[in-house]
Amino acid sequence: MKVCSFLPAATQMMYDMGLQEYLYGVTFECSKRALEEKQKVVRYVLEGNTYTSIEIDKIFSASKAQGKSMYYVDDAILQQIQPDIIFTQDVCEVCQIDTACTAAAVAKLTKQPLLIPLTPNNLTDVFTTAIVIAKALGKEEAAYKYLAGLQHTIDFIIDEMRRTRALPKRVMLMEWIEPIYNCGHWIPHQVAYAGGIDMLANPGGDSIVTPWEKVLRYNPEVLVIAPCGFEIKRTMEELHLLTEKPGWSNMTAVQEQAVFIADYDLFTQPSAGTLVDGIQLLAALFNPHLFKVPVHLQHKYLNIQNVAAFV
Repeated sequence: MKVCSFLPAATQMMYDMGLQEYLYGVTFECSKRALEEKQKVVRYVLEGNTYTSIEIDKIFSASKAQGKSMYYVDDAILQQIQPDIIFTQDVCEVCQIDTACTAAAVAKLTKQPLLIPLTPNNLTDVFTTAIVIAKALGKEEAAYKYLAGLQHTIDFIIDEMRRTRALPKRVMLMEWIEPIYNCGHWIPHQVAYAGGIDMLANPGGDSIVTPWEKVLRYNPEVLVIAPCGFEIKRTMEELHLLTEKPGWSNMTAVQEQAVFIADYDLFTQPSAGTLVDGIQLLAALFNPHLFKVPVHLQHKYLNIQNVAAFV
């Protein structure tokens, strides 16, 4: 059986569950290991270009208004692979290629594969997608074993907070800098499991533009900046867009030195394992007296107080 994954989260979960032998084609944004081992089928029209946050937002907004996609399929490679299954998504047409674009590319194939859209809206849905993936390959047990370990990690965090009667922290997790976007879909659930509450968030729905004045009024105790698609170094290039805003230095999170930059994949790449990693990181940021950042995640975040040292 040959599989193509048109979203990084599905690729990551196949590797996490040990099912990568079935994987033949991936997207440009998949992990380094996947790109080294598998063929790149899905491409991005902005690959190799550097744009600011506001430029990217304008480009995607214009593309959406015109009904165009920023992603495309390498038809020659897809034809060569002749996949039996393609995993795609309909959660966010900004983040990844959607099912409609995939269907157009597949229509050109001599053999029609099964298209399986993965459309999680919350954390439970993300866990379910792992089962959908494994079941499609006849390896359902691999998903249950994978998810059991992740649930154990979440349960430990919840039990520890319950034992110590830790109060929830007032949090904002920011998905974009310019314009500012709140967090949506499964991220508010990650925040909650980690011991926080994000009242600016949109659980189970799309992230939306959030006025700076609203952020100031909310006055988070902890601010986590994790723009979609950005790793720490890329986010740092635009951090000044926030730090130069009026009222920045008066926010509680800034005064308490609780402003953090984190890699996007812990939050906006919905593979079950990476999202649980995100929960572990957040738990340690919200309650450092209870939890330590796991060693494998210590390079995935930065307190902005340490920006100079990072550079």
